Amino acid sequence: MIELRAIEPAQRKAATIVGIAYLFAMAASMFTEGYIRGTLVVADATVTAQNILNHQLLFRIGLGVEILTFLSDATLIAALVVILTPINRHLALYAAFLRVAAVSVGIMMAAHGFDALRILGNPEYLRVFQTDQLAALARLSIGTHSTQYAMVFIFLGFGSTVFAYLWLRSGYVPKALAMLGIVASLALAIGTFSFFIVPSLQGVLYPLHMVPMFFFETGMGLWLLIKGLPK
Repeated sequence: MIELRAIEPAQRKAATIVGIAYLFAMAASMFTEGYIRGTLVVADATVTAQNILNHQLLFRIGLGVEILTFLSDATLIAALVVILTPINRHLALYAAFLRVAAVSVGIMMAAHGFDALRILGNPEYLRVFQTDQLAALARLSIGTHSTQYAMVFIFLGFGSTVFAYLWLRSGYVPKALAMLGIVASLALAIGTFSFFIVPSLQGVLYPLHMVPMFFFETGMGLWLLIKGLPK
């Protein structure tokens, strides 16, 4: 751990932003992935298509919340750079680049989510397909969401690992919380990456590999909002 240096007012303000962003992102992800997609998206393509058509507003709200989540992530990255650049500028920038890559994939993922609505809207240029075929196309489009989200988690996890290491070196937060961040971030990144190599692992590890990240981001958000950086 490096010697604790004087903390600038800009770092304290950034810490508040980080706390809010962590909690917002976690709550938003649970809402969009756990509630909306968990309710509307099922294995059967026809049922999924009907669910989306019957709840188009809810589906659009979910996509809108996803966009806001990645906007929040971009703000989070900027605030983390402000706080942790004094610890190690090069590592802070490297972590930021990894997290920006995750945000970039996430934004495209959210944008592609509207493709399913266009397909199910049965525009003129898709009239050559039958209704069940359109449902299958829409379900395939929705299925790519999982692959894209996995890419988000890989880059997010490795970027978060570096940021958590900088938190550990900084002494700004409890050592145990920073170490949890390193372990949780690596578990998210490596666990998700392993699914691409050995798909059968998903049935064993999912969603256990994500649980430590929930406790880290929630704990970090609460700590920074309640305790803030050291005086």
